[in-house]
Formats: sequence, structure tokens, C-alpha cells
Amino acid sequence: MKYSVIIPVYKNEASISRLLQTLEEINANLENQLEAVFVVDGSPDQSYALLKKGISELSFPAQLLAHSRNFGSFPAIRSGLMAARGDFFGVMAADLQEPPELLVEFFKALAADECDVAIGTRIGRNDPFFSRFTSGLFWGIYRRLVMPEMPEGGVDVFGCNHLFREQLLKLEESRSSLIALIFWLGFRRKIVGYERQLRQEGKSAWTFRKKLDYMMDSIFAFTDYPIRLLMRIGSIGSVLLILLGIVVLFAKLSGTIDVPGYAATMLVILFLGALNLFGLGLVGTYAWRAYENTKQRPLAVVAIKVSNDK
Repeated sequence: MKYSVIIPVYKNEASISRLLQTLEEINANLENQLEAVFVVDGSPDQSYALLKKGISELSFPAQLLAHSRNFGSFPAIRSGLMAARGDFFGVMAADLQEPPELLVEFFKALAADECDVAIGTRIGRNDPFFSRFTSGLFWGIYRRLVMPEMPEGGVDVFGCNHLFREQLLKLEESRSSLIALIFWLGFRRKIVGYERQLRQEGKSAWTFRKKLDYMMDSIFAFTDYPIRLLMRIGSIGSVLLILLGIVVLFAKLSGTIDVPGYAATMLVILFLGALNLFGLGLVGTYAWRAYENTKQRPLAVVAIKVSNDK
């Protein structure tokens, strides 16, 4: 077993048969050196039963893991990476919307030592317009404000070597983004573009709620930009307060404002509003630093070590 493919499974019973057949074809392209690791992530359908029966008929080694409940696709990938026994590892979606050739390209690049991690990014997708629009909007903002290295089309699947896998599994964060961690780790990367295929069976389990959770985890686990934005608004508000305060005070002294207590009320409201935003930004900065320490990410990652010991 040289190549291990990890496949998270959730509500994919309709595509199991085609998935197993596709894996047989991939194994043939990889000279019969493939291992499949299926991780059923608390799926309420017949995915587990179909896979339990199907893996006995495969011509190559396979493992079947089942989570006690639905934990999410990223924890499922981690479980699969921990159980995999190959030298190189790849992630594949059970709905087969990513072309099988992509996985083969990952493994060939890794085996040729072209990279430590191969990353698939969408250059096109046969999805509804609204889905394409919202995905493009999210990844565009994410690249600009959080992680500039992220490809424009985002990332769903990847492959890596043994060294990268070991470092990735050391990052045991419960509320984080596995994809963002891949870029945070660094190492030698190869970006492989592909066109996402149209779903042929079943319905996507990637609900709006899961997308929202993913967005929040991807942002708040990797940047303090919202806190810095709050501080900037507070700082700008303080400058505007001074200017508006001068205007209100001048208007009061010149008799333009003749409402009793208006000037004092406006000055107090502006002052407290700006002070509140600036104070929240300061408190948030300290909270962010404490949060960063609780994640216990390594301060540095050693990718290469060479010795001349004799």
C-alpha cells in the first residue's frame, strides 16, 4: 500500500456503487497500490451498510470507520488520516464531484517529490448560479482579509506526504478550518486546478447552517481583523467626535442651537459611543491573544532536517 485515499461519507448512499467502481479504476491507474479509508460520519442513511458489503468485494485493501455521530467532514478527514497506512495520502469526496483524475495527479506529484502537499482548487464548477456567486464572494473576501495564499476557487480536496500528515495531525483544534491549517503550515505546495462536476446522485448535505459555521471557523480561528476593524472604527469615531464636538460647541456659543441641553447630550453620546467601540477593541485584542495561546499551535514547524552525523 503506497497510496491511501480518505473518503468522508455522509448521506451518500446513492453514489456508493459508482464510488467503489471509480476506486477500482483509480487503483488500476496507480499500479494496484491503493488503500481506501472510508469514514462514515454519523450518516443516517444506508451508507455504512452498503460500504460494509462493498469493501469485501474490492480488489485492494480498504478500511471502514464509523463515527458515533455526525462530527463534520473535517473531523472525518482527520480520523481517516490517522488510520491510513500508506506513504502518501489523498482526500476524495464521496459524491464524486471532484474528477478521479485529480486524485491520481496528487499522488503522482507527491511520489515524484514535487511537493509536500497537493491542493485542488476549482477553476470552474457546474453548480447553480447563487452557489457559485456566494462561494466566489466568500473566497474573494477571505483571500483579501485573512489568507492571501488561498486560491481564488477555494479548496475542497488535497493530498500530502507522510511528513505533512504528521504535522497536520498535531494541530488538534476543535473549532478551526482544516483547509486554512494546510496553508498555515506552509511546506512545498502544488496547486492543481480542476472543474467541479455536476452532482449525479442525491442531494448535498452542505447546508446553509454548515456553510455559516465553516465561514465563522475559517475567519475567527485565523485572524483578528474584526477586532482591529472595531478599534479602527473607534479611533475614527474619536476623531469625528472632536470635530463634531467643536461644531456643536461653536453652534451653541453662536446661538444657532437654542434647545436647552442639546449640546451637552450630543457631546456625551458621541464621546461614550466612540469610547465604547475603542474599549471593545482593546478588550478584544487581549481576548484574542489569550485565545491564540489556548490553541497551542507550534511556534515553528521544521520541514527539513539534515545531519552529517558519522
